[in-house]
Amino acid sequence: MDLSHAMQGAVNWLAAVPVVKQAGRRASRRRFERNRDANLFFGVFDSFEAAAASAPQSRPVGYDNSASADLYASNIFPSDYPAMFWLAKSFSEGLRSVFDLGGHVGIKYYAFRRTLSYPQALIWTVCDVPAVVARGRELALARAPEGALHFTDRYAEASGFDVLYASGSLQYLPLPLSQLLSDLPRLPRRLVINTTPIHATRSFFTLNSIGTAFCPYRVQAHDSFVDSLIALGYEKRGEWENTGKAMRIPFEPAYDVPHYSGFCFDLKA
Repeated sequence: MDLSHAMQGAVNWLAAVPVVKQAGRRASRRRFERNRDANLFFGVFDSFEAAAASAPQSRPVGYDNSASADLYASNIFPSDYPAMFWLAKSFSEGLRSVFDLGGHVGIKYYAFRRTLSYPQALIWTVCDVPAVVARGRELALARAPEGALHFTDRYAEASGFDVLYASGSLQYLPLPLSQLLSDLPRLPRRLVINTTPIHATRSFFTLNSIGTAFCPYRVQAHDSFVDSLIALGYEKRGEWENTGKAMRIPFEPAYDVPHYSGFCFDLKA
């Protein structure tokens, strides 16, 4: 028998022993609670509220705090390029308004303008929690004097926009995208969705440690996510994998997401 295979089998057997498994879970939970600079997950829950209730009391729950408002830089990552393709296509087709759902302080507006040719009449509105919106407006005074970048903390303002863009944000919302859209008087013409955790078969919640806070985290099953948007009158134009970005929940291998996903949907005429 191959020695390395035998050693791995022994490790797997030992990890399955109840007392060892419990000790490993406690150690993983301690690391999760003390995390300051990683993106970690813990637990599986049936609802957003249950995930929030499991959060340690040592830090805030959610992004609505000053520390979380200062988390991200305006960088372009390899996973951004499929979404950038659809945004560029949107601008070339005459679409002029973008509702950036969960766009933080406008990080993708600043990042993408280094590469994309923004139309002169562009309106780019970021929707996020109040603390993040306040920080975004403050930064925009110096960084976006051209006046195309706006902020709101109200989902309802997405009504009638040409493009709803959501990058790495749907997982943090207390309601699914289909429900948010169904409440709008006028649906956006195009949905560009990126870096979203989509599981092959399961819909569930976990708890995410972002270092500054703990966040309930939504994961949706592929078919139910796609079908919920088709039911609103959308058709899927594209789908892609964000390779290199995965989600692992300690001791819950059936709930791991091997890669995040992106989509483009257009509202049927």
